Formats: sequence, structure tokens, C-alpha cells
Amino acid sequence: MTSAPDAIPGVDLDVLARWMDTHELGAGPITDATQLTGGTQNILARFQRDGRAYVLRRPPIHKRSNSDETMRREARILAALAASAVPHPALIAAEAELDTMDCAFYLMEPIEGRNVQVVGLSEAQIADPSMRHRMGLAMVDAVIALGSLDHQAVGLGDFGKPDGWLERQVDRWRSHLDGYSAEPTYTGRDEIPHVDDVARWLDDNRPVTWTPGLLHGDFHFGNVLFEHDSGELAAVVDWELATVGDPLMDLGWLHATWPDPDLPGMGGSLQPWDGFATIAELNDHYAANSDRDLSSATWYGVMACYKMGIILEGTHARAQAGKASVEFGDLLHATTIGLFDRAAHFIEAG
Repeated sequence: MTSAPDAIPGVDLDVLARWMDTHELGAGPITDATQLTGGTQNILARFQRDGRAYVLRRPPIHKRSNSDETMRREARILAALAASAVPHPALIAAEAELDTMDCAFYLMEPIEGRNVQVVGLSEAQIADPSMRHRMGLAMVDAVIALGSLDHQAVGLGDFGKPDGWLERQVDRWRSHLDGYSAEPTYTGRDEIPHVDDVARWLDDNRPVTWTPGLLHGDFHFGNVLFEHDSGELAAVVDWELATVGDPLMDLGWLHATWPDPDLPGMGGSLQPWDGFATIAELNDHYAANSDRDLSSATWYGVMACYKMGIILEGTHARAQAGKASVEFGDLLHATTIGLFDRAAHFIEAG
């Protein structure tokens, strides 16, 4: 989606044009500059220069402490994905220093694609159940391709801390949940079902062996763009949580966020749902096209529910302390409850 062409917060088009001059990216004025919207806190703008279209991505005006480093990491992974089988926006150029716009930023190629979580399915996708089925399998293909890349060979050997990464997960997120109780107003923990049982199950059933690789870190329908008239992916977007860890967590994230109306948790946000692959079919497709061991696939889905639920509960804790919208905090608290119900469902189903 786009906003009306107007002044774009944090983007001086004249300054940007001069920076582009130094990188030999066209000539003349920047035209048709339009801010893109659609759920990200970062600033996205599409514009034209010298007959070529660009998309700029920069941090929000009020940057978080890690905003600039996040931009640098996103640019690094997009550069590393060039010529890979992972559908992604091609990186054009990046600025790591803060001199130009008081932030790190980068330019990428525009993607003609559809965020079905935001705008719904296209008419072609609504009409064809086989197309909807392919959509889930295409998402699995993307994370298989990502996890298959040799992160050392593409220059991302220092992109994460894979040693002990999987073993750290439960304790890390349990400590986050415990930390919310530092807010004396926080009362939500006792309302979260199965929270201690899920943590114990995760500790007791953690995969013994795993192979490090690249993962997106927040892989779901909201962070992919589909071709308008097919079930194929146009691009995976929003790479800010990408790291080196266990790539099967991206499959687990699909389990946690899969909007199957027959599962507790996320609810059926895509209509019509018939034709979409089941979680079992997603697993089968992954297993058939990867050499990774999927015998612990349930563990990754439960871990994703646990992690996501705890992350979302942080906003509820802040809302109870008067530091965030109460309405939004209540909504995310309800989502957390649903995610832990989904985790318990996965455990019971085996």
C-alpha cells in the first residue's frame, strides 16, 4: 500500500539525490516519491530517478538503539542472497554510516507482489484451490533455499552466534517472561495457559543434533509477497531478524503462525482457506526437498509458539504499566494465550 506523494519523514530527496550521484545511480531529480505503508515501523519509500524505480528503507525517525545496525545487517543479507534461489528484493546500494541522513539506509529493487495478509488473496488465487495449495509449498521452498546456503561462503560467517544457539532458546525466552514481573502492575503471567508445562516439554525434548544455517527469524504470511496471479513467491521481505542459527525454526514459525481456522491460536485470516496445505503437508514438502532431519518438527513449532507468545506478552506488560496502548496490549495478550494453546495442541497431537 502507499500513502499520498508528499514529504517523506526522514528523507531529504535532495540529499538522497546527491548521495546517489556519488554512487552513479542515475542523474537528475528524484520524482514520484511515495511513502509505502503496511505494518513496518521502518520507513519505506518508492521513487523514480532517471527512468529507474527504487525503494529506500531506513529506520524510523525515533530510532531504537539497534536501528542502524539492523539496517546494516539487512543490507548484508540481501547482498549475500544475490544469485541465490531465495526470492528477495535485490540490493542496489547501501550506506552504513550516519553522515547522509543521520541513519544507515539502503536502496533495493521494487517488488511487484501481493501481501495477502494485508490485502487478501487476488481474484485468481480465490478462484483456484491448487494455487492456494502451492502458496504454502512455495513458502517452504523459500526457507529450504535459505537454510541450504553456505553462510560462510556468502560472507556471513560472523552473522550470528550458532554455538549453543538452539540450547539457549528456552532459557532466553523464559528469562524474558520472568522479567516482565519487574513491572509491579503486570498480572498476565498467571493467565497464560500451559506456560510452565510447555517450557518443561521443550527442555525435555530438545533436538540433540542440528546443523547451523541462515534463517529469516520472522517467517509468516505478513513477510512474504506473492505473485498476483499465481501461488509463487515474488519475494521474502523484512529481514531484520535474520541470523545464523537453526533454519528449522523458520518452519516452526510457519507452524506457529499458520492461519488454519481448525487450530487454536492465530485464527483464519485468509479466505477462502480450503486448498491451503496443512502443516503436515508443509513438513512433508520440506522433508522431500531437504536433507535436514525433521523428526523433531513438532519441537520447532512448539518453540516458535513459546517464543512468539512471550515476545507479544511484553507489549501487554508495558500496557499494564501505562507504557503502551491497553487495547493493543489486550489484543496481543489474547494472541499469546492462543499461541500457548496451540503449543499444547501440538504437544498432545505429537
